[in-house]
Order: sequence, then structure tokens, then C-alpha cells
Amino acid sequence: MKDFEDEFTSTELFKKPETPIQYVKLEDAEIVKRDLDTFPDFLKENALDKYQLISILDKKIEHGWTEKNINPILDELFVTAIEKRPNWRTVVRWRKNFIESNGDIVSLVPKRQKMGNRVKRIEGDEAFFEEALARFLDSKRPSVAKAYQYYKDRITIENESIVDGKIHIISYKNFNKRIKSLPPYAIAVARHGKFLADQWFTYCSSHIPPTRILERVEIDHSPLDLILLDDELSIPIGRPYLTLLVDVFSGCVLGFHLSYKSPSYVSVSKAIVHAVKPKSLSSFSIKLQNDWPCFGKMENLVVDNGAEFWSKSLEHACKEAGINIQYNQVRKPWLKPFVERFFGLINECFLSEIPGKTFSNILAKEDYNPKKDAIMRFSTFTEEFQRWIVDVYHQNTNSRETRIPIKRWQQGFDVFPPLEMSSDEEERFKVLMFISDARTLTRHGIKFEELMYDSTALSDYRKRYPQTADTIKKIIKIDPDDLSSIYVYLAELNGYLKVPCTDESGYVNRLSLHEHKIIKQCNREMMRESRDDLGLAKARMAIHERVRQEQEAFIASNGKAKISRVKQQAQLKDISNTGQGTIQAPKEEPDNLSTQPSTTGSVSDLVDWDEDLEAFD
Repeated sequence: MKDFEDEFTSTELFKKPETPIQYVKLEDAEIVKRDLDTFPDFLKENALDKYQLISILDKKIEHGWTEKNINPILDELFVTAIEKRPNWRTVVRWRKNFIESNGDIVSLVPKRQKMGNRVKRIEGDEAFFEEALARFLDSKRPSVAKAYQYYKDRITIENESIVDGKIHIISYKNFNKRIKSLPPYAIAVARHGKFLADQWFTYCSSHIPPTRILERVEIDHSPLDLILLDDELSIPIGRPYLTLLVDVFSGCVLGFHLSYKSPSYVSVSKAIVHAVKPKSLSSFSIKLQNDWPCFGKMENLVVDNGAEFWSKSLEHACKEAGINIQYNQVRKPWLKPFVERFFGLINECFLSEIPGKTFSNILAKEDYNPKKDAIMRFSTFTEEFQRWIVDVYHQNTNSRETRIPIKRWQQGFDVFPPLEMSSDEEERFKVLMFISDARTLTRHGIKFEELMYDSTALSDYRKRYPQTADTIKKIIKIDPDDLSSIYVYLAELNGYLKVPCTDESGYVNRLSLHEHKIIKQCNREMMRESRDDLGLAKARMAIHERVRQEQEAFIASNGKAKISRVKQQAQLKDISNTGQGTIQAPKEEPDNLSTQPSTTGSVSDLVDWDEDLEAFD
């Protein structure tokens, strides 16, 4: 019992680590100089022999390290020695290096790593090597031999047009050495993708227990093993999806989101917003015995590898909010154990006695039919689930009776309380987690999913700030649960403007994006069913046939009149659907063809008359 009490009274649990783990670039990392153990044995023995020789000479020399004083001693030491006698200048150089290194024996090790040629022997093949490298760094992952063959072929073809100074081809060994000298992470990204490259080269460590609340928060989805009823129709609507956030330090539930839509960025963002915002008792529809004081922005959000967690929207929103996303390793759920275990705890301690409970294993249900026994409505379950979290789970000890979640949270809160957000900050964070999209700003406002959004403020913005082809595209934020308004980012104002929907029929009130898409889909299907496709097809074909006939008639008449001039005659004659349809005057039967002037003429005559009209004008 004493150990249990000490866990809550000791302040050691809440001390910040003296050297917190943080990301440090390699060039900024502190490197400890290498020691003698990092060299091969024969080099270590060579350095120790030099050190021993310098020590002996230092004891015997009395008047300085000169040739006169050193050579007699060297002759005496190496008279029968198998090793080659060093020159006195060499010994002086060894001693100088040893002294300048403050007595570091590593300074006596031969610099073998600096031996060899450092000048590039073959030049002029850089462009061809880059081309071959580009083919090698491909997701199809060709071999080094294939890239080398391409490199050789390109230079061979190039040398055919060169008389003097042909480009030399390096050997396959040197080509492969160049490939292997490239950064392995860049090669892995190009050939295997960033996901696998990050898995292979990212910093990985064992699960380190957090030292404060909100330092590590785990999130995950799971379908509940319970069939619920519709609130109004009282018919079974299936198993809902639960998105849950759990604080690892205290074990408290920070927030959740319950929905029948498949896990997506929307469910993740809604759960995160619920976790970050304070939860007052007045916001609950039922009366609870205890408070739910768990809230605040988490430092690290641990997620799995679902598509909704790898979305750019979540990445950008969390970066903007100062939340670090930590991806759990694939197929290693034990590195994210708290939220995984909590889903099992819900099924075992909360859902086990509710009628309508299902089983993860279909064989386990035997003759039990959950659809027939389901009695709980969706809203009722949501209220009682909140009661179970606040009044049961948070107040009870864990299975090992080592902590009470709410007590643990309070201890952490007293030491490192989370920063409270103002109402403006809460509104900004809520908007930050909305769905991002881009739409064009027109003189009618912004159109999204066939809905128009405009306001007097946005109209005033259009009047004040001219738009270009680059700036007319605006970033918008959409609340997927309410399409009555959107938020439009205006760079000139350095912020988002809330713009309502111009629909005044009440259609968009509390209308979700999912509902709107379903309604549009149903409307399209109804229109397709009501449309007379056969009649439309016949009418279009009749139009095509009539156009074809008119085209043939025009070709047969050899009409060559200019359209611009004939159009003026059509305007003069007032050709319309209620009047006549030709610019040619009606024919009259003359009494005497030889004496009566012609009232009709060719198209060319009409054109000349048109020219006279232009002169008259």
C-alpha cells in the first residue's frame, strides 16, 4: 500500500529528463574523438612501440632532441633489434605530434586512411554518370549492371563523334563504388519510396515512459462490438466506428468521436478537437458525478499507418498547431499499447452486458442474434459512454491497482498544467482542423459542391483588392458537419473570413458534407430516370440531319459571298424566327419579261449593293 501511495506523492515521476531526446543533425552532433581501440591491432602495436621509444629517449636525453644526442641512443637500442632503425628526424617528428596532441597516443598512429590518390583520374563523364544514376534511382529498381551498361553505351555513342580527347569509361568496380558512396537514404527514397525509407533509416527507440501529461497521446479507430438503433426510426443501423485519444502518462481519455462513416481525416480531426477543448459539465446532456478535466494540445500524437493518418491535411494541421505526429512501426501494435488495450477494456467492461453486443469472432456468437436484441439508441449510447468514461473508468484503479487515471492526471496537472486556449485560439484551432480545399473566387463568390458562398464582406474585399490569375485561387476550410458556411483565406487580411452560404431555403442548416453528396447522388439518379433518352436522341439526330442537308445545299449553290457583308443584308431585311428567313426579295411575275426590270439578282449583285450601302453610310 505504501508503494501505491508513494506513486502519487513522489515528485520524481514528474521531473524533466536532464538530457531530453531531441532531433540533432549529424553535423551538429557532438562527436568524441576516436581512441586507440578503433584502429587495427598492428597499428595499435606500432603506435605503442613509438610511444615506448619516445619515453626511453626522453629519459636518456639531457641536452635537447638533436641529432648528436639522439643517434647514439638509437644505435644502442637497435643494435640487435629486428625492426628497422628510424631516422632521428622521424623520431623528433613523432615526439612533436605527441606533444601537440596533449599526449594522445592516437597521434602516433600512421595516417593510413589518408594514403592513396585523391585526384579524380577520369573527367568528362559526369553528365553520363548522372544520366545512368537517374535510371538507377527509379522505383522499378534496375540493377547497377543495367545502369553501368547504359553509362557505357552513352559514352561509346558520344565518342563516335569526337576525334580527339575521347571520354574515358570507368570500370564497373569504380562505377559501383560511386553508387555505393551516395547517401543510402536518398537511394532508398528513390527506389523504394519514402515510407520504407523512413522505416529503415528513421530514429527508432524503445517505448520510453512519458514524464508528464500530454507528452505522449495515442489515437486509433475501432468498430464497436455493439449494434445501435436509429434515434427516430428505432431500427438497427449497425456497428459505429469509435475514434479515441488516450493520454499515456495518466491513462485518461482525452476525447473521442463516434460515427458510422469509415475512419477518415474527418473523424480524426473531430476527435482531436474534442480532446483539445475543455469539457464543462454544462456541455453534457446528462448529469455526471465528476468533472472531465482532461484537455490540452498534446506534444506527440502517436498514430498507426492508416491512410487517414498519412493524409497531408492532418500533417499540415498538426504542424501548424505544434503537434508532432509520431508514426508507429508497421505490424508492431505493442509499441502503441494503451489505446489498443483500451478498446478491449470497452468491450469487456462496458459493452459486455448491453443487449445488441456482437462478437469479433463470428463463431463466438453461436445462436445469439445481436440484431434482434439491440435496444439502445445512438444518442443514448453516446451519453452513457461519456458517463462510463468520466464516472467509472477515470475513477477506478487499473487491473494491477497501481494507479487511478484521474488522480494521475491531477498530479501531472499540478506539476505541468497544459496551456489553456482563449476563445479566439479555440476557434482558430477548430478551423485549422477543418478540411482544406482550393476554389476560384468569382464575382458571385465561391462555389463549393454546387453551393454558392458569398457575403457583403467578401464583396467589399473584391472591390478593394484586385485579383490576378495566381491570387484568384483561394484556400478554403470546410466543416464537414456543417455546410452553412465556409472559411476563406484572404492573403491581404492575413486570415480566414467566414462566408455563409447564399441559399436561403434552409437546405444547408446543419447539413453535413456526406449528406449533401448523398442528396446530389440521389437527385442525379432521379433526373436520369425522368429523362427521355430516346426522345433526346431522336431530336439530336434530326438536328444533325438538317445541318447535313443545309451543308449539301450550300455546296451545291457554290455560294461565295462574304459572311460579313451578307450579315449586314440580313440585318437590313430583319431575318428572324417571326419574320422572313432570306435576304432575297420575293419573286414577282412580270407582264413583259423584255421590258420589266429584274427584281432578283445573284449573290454577287447583292454584295455589290452592300458595298453601295457601306459607301452611303
